[in-house]
Amino acid sequence: MTRAAALIALWGIVRREVLRFFHQRSRFLSALVRPLIWLVVFAAGFRAALGLSIVPPYQTYISYEVYIVPGLIGMIQLFAGMQSSLSMVYDQEMGSMRVLLTSPLPRWYLLLCKLLAGVAVSGVQVLAFVAIALAFGVDIPPAGILTVLPVLVLTGLMLGALGMVLAASTRQLENFAGVMNFVIFPMFFLSSALYPIWKMRESSDILATLCLLNPFTHAVELIRFSWYGAWNPTALAVVAVAGAIFFALAVAGFDPARQFRARGGR
Repeated sequence: MTRAAALIALWGIVRREVLRFFHQRSRFLSALVRPLIWLVVFAAGFRAALGLSIVPPYQTYISYEVYIVPGLIGMIQLFAGMQSSLSMVYDQEMGSMRVLLTSPLPRWYLLLCKLLAGVAVSGVQVLAFVAIALAFGVDIPPAGILTVLPVLVLTGLMLGALGMVLAASTRQLENFAGVMNFVIFPMFFLSSALYPIWKMRESSDILATLCLLNPFTHAVELIRFSWYGAWNPTALAVVAVAGAIFFALAVAGFDPARQFRARGGR
């Protein structure tokens, strides 16, 4: 694989996914409306239940709206990763995915390009959401936008790789929607996206333990810490290891030769 061929493939795949995203305006609007509803509407009820301010691990008092912004960013990346994988299932049905994977470039590199394309699409959605949140008066530290960018790449890769694993095990577009919802909602609600783990532990130790075992929790915490220029080594390690495992499973799942043998050579 030459450097020129690798860059051409990367540019072509990323450009295709970004253009597809901008041509689907309803997808962009739905990606923004969902977290904005949580931020504007549901935050009032959760704030009343949890109190006006929260002391996170970095010992800073913040409003509940500011607390859930990283969780909502994680939600955007989670849904974006699943939507990107949904398009991969569609491409499998149409046959274009098989053509892509049988190109001379390594399969792992082509899937990595797909992941980076998904991260680019989710990055556009995240920046639009942050801009709207700032317009609503949410006191997000401006410097945090710079420190959170590399973290968003890492968390986006992990969540996108998870979506790829699901796409590799799903052969029909109709089945993927059910599988996607079965994964998204437990991951989101059993995490620290909407409420701190210590608050969950007051209700149930079992639920708090499940939250800690959820890799999405660590993705949210990594984003949350990076807003304030702090690092969470545990969250960083979990996200990196989980992302590597998910990607390895996706590469193994998207094996054209194995899929050909599974269909009996037809």
